[in-house]
Amino acid sequence: MSDDVIHDRDADDAEAHEPPRPRRKGIYILPNLFTLAALFGGFYAVVMAMNGSFEQAAIGIFCAAVLDSLDGRVARMTNTQSAFGEQMDSLSDMVSFGAAPALIVYEWALKGLGKPGWIAAFVYCSGAALRLARFNTNIGVVDKRFFQGLPSPAAAALIIGFIWVMDAAGWRDAWNVEWLRWTAFALTLYAGLTMVTNVPFYSFKDVSFKRTVPFIVIVAIALGIAVINIHPPMVLFALFVVYGFSGYAVYAYKRSKGKPVSVIATSTDEPDEAGLHR
Repeated sequence: MSDDVIHDRDADDAEAHEPPRPRRKGIYILPNLFTLAALFGGFYAVVMAMNGSFEQAAIGIFCAAVLDSLDGRVARMTNTQSAFGEQMDSLSDMVSFGAAPALIVYEWALKGLGKPGWIAAFVYCSGAALRLARFNTNIGVVDKRFFQGLPSPAAAALIIGFIWVMDAAGWRDAWNVEWLRWTAFALTLYAGLTMVTNVPFYSFKDVSFKRTVPFIVIVAIALGIAVINIHPPMVLFALFVVYGFSGYAVYAYKRSKGKPVSVIATSTDEPDEAGLHR
């Protein structure tokens, strides 16, 4: 028997024993449309800020936050979750709630502080990147009822909400107003550093839209929409200020009651988990 025949048989046997290659999964359109729309909101906000339209920039970020809250729920409700969607969502969040707010607040006020201003903006931007990376790596071990640190959309809303309120009140050229510059500086540092803490913030992920609710809940939602329409910048900013400090209130309450404050749900015996439970 020739060497060529033996070689062909060996090749056929090797191919027969090769495990079947996994089929490449397609990309689901519906949830990724929401993600792309959220990404556009962040990009639009940066463009508007560059043109001095900070009200439109704020609206862009808040629209991105709403769309970001919907893409995951839509994917779960339609059973269209995918690894591609998860990665796309993280990249969109980094642009819309990391880079965009940092650039907007720098353009609005922090550029008037010189070096401290861009350092504060960078602290916020890097805090958002670190928070998103930690979220992706800890997603399987964190208590789903709570976020580990301030979520990036809420951090962005805290900063952008302040800009929107001040802009609506008629404060222009904030970079040239001393108290506005330093207030924006403090708020930017607070939001950036709180994103990378282990402070628990309620995630609202245990709220199900498939359950029936009492009629009074629908009435309360209608009243809430009416209240927001009274003065959207002020009401939305107030809501996110309350949420932005709520984690520390929960942390202090749990500490005072002797309850565990960590949102990590796994054992502390593993050496790789050192520092996660503090």
